Parts: sequence; structure tokens; C-alpha cells
Amino acid sequence: MSPRKAQTATPPPEPGREEALPSLERGQRVRLADQLYGRIFDQIVAGRLNVGDKLPSEHEICERYGVSRPVVREALLRLRADGLVMAHQGLGTFVSHQPAPRLKTFDGVQNVAAYLRAQEVRLALEADAARLAALRRTDSQLRRIEQAHAAFVQALQNGEVSPAADLAFHASIAEASGNDYFLGMLESIHESINGFMRLTLSLTRTGSRQRAQRVADEHEAILIAIREQDSERARITMQFHLGQALHRLLDRERDG
Repeated sequence: MSPRKAQTATPPPEPGREEALPSLERGQRVRLADQLYGRIFDQIVAGRLNVGDKLPSEHEICERYGVSRPVVREALLRLRADGLVMAHQGLGTFVSHQPAPRLKTFDGVQNVAAYLRAQEVRLALEADAARLAALRRTDSQLRRIEQAHAAFVQALQNGEVSPAADLAFHASIAEASGNDYFLGMLESIHESINGFMRLTLSLTRTGSRQRAQRVADEHEAILIAIREQDSERARITMQFHLGQALHRLLDRERDG
């Protein structure tokens, strides 16, 4: 997306008003950089910053939110890594993608930075767990994966799918890896995984039938690879699924 050099989005309010330092609270469990990420993310979702709009400079963001330059840089780096903004040398930072506006109606969106950090861990962790599950799974473990998939698909068709049903599928694969540490590490970031799943599944529940079918198809591709004991395909299909989940959350163009 080419930046619109002549157009800079309406900046956040000046210090001391609604978006200033009091809303970025030191001492909270959520880090300052994550809070700032969440504020910019919220502006993009709400349409106060649109694709092609230029963000305020690092110095302006520091002044308006009362935070240090390293905090601002960390938040902007994460926004770039997640594909929401793009930096153009000598011009500034511009919005490159926009999540679905209805994302704002769901609880937990303010914690999206933490959810996305957990998703990075999942990409590395669960892809290898799926690879090992294909190599090591027993017949009874395969049946548990199949049952978890069937329950998830049924719930999806009924519009009643929950993070618990999704997590059960992923946990059954981690268990089948034959390494308890995979399941233990998933459990250690359970809160963030649950939050991420709650947002993505809420979008799926309220989205199109095609969107729901894509999620089910991705799960089925993982299951088939594990059933056929194709370890490399299991790794790739899990990586693809988790990557698509991320794109569906962050890019409104994939919201259909």
C-alpha cells in the first residue's frame, strides 16, 4: 500500500486529555509497550487511522502518551511485525492493514498485543508438536484428535464453538507428540491462547459460512497429515493454520 504523504490522520488528543498518560498505567501487569500497541491498534480498528494514513512521529507519540522513545519503538516494531503498519524511510510510518471493525465489539481486544506474542510462541511450538504427533501418535491418541476435531466442527456448524473446543483439538495434538513439555508449555500460556481464540472464534461465529469452513478445513488438513503419519505435512499445515488465524484477526480483507 503506497503511503498518502499529503494526508496525516487526525492525531490523538494532546497530553492530559483522554488518550494521554493516565490511560497508560505504570505498574499494571500489561507492559507499557503493549498498552501503547493496544491504543494504536484500537485507533486502526475504529477507523480513526485508516489504510494509508500516517502515524504521528515517535517524538509526538512520546509527548502525547508520556512514555519513553524505547517504549514507542517497541510498540511500533510489533505493529510492523504484525503487518498493521509499514515504515517508509524519510516519510514516516503508515497504516498498511486494518482489522475488521466488528473486532472492537468483542471483549479482550485491549489485550491483543499479549495474545499476538503468545501466537508467535504457538507457531514454533505447535508446528513441531504436530510433526512429532505424526511420527509418534498411537491409535488411541489419533482417535482423541479425531473426536476433538469432530466436536469442534459440530460446534462450529451450530454456531456454538468455544475456545475450549478449539483448544481441545490443539491439546490433543500436543499430547500425541509424546513429549509432555509441549502440553505443559501450552498450558503455561493458556490465558493468552484462550484470549486469542476467543477473538478469532467470535469473528468466525459472526462471519460468513465460508470463513467457518476454512477454519474447519485447516483443522482437517492437520488431522489427515497426522493420520497418514506425514510429519513434514503435519508441521506445515499447523503453521499454515496458525498463520491464517493471525491474518484473519489482523486483516479485514480476510474477514469474509
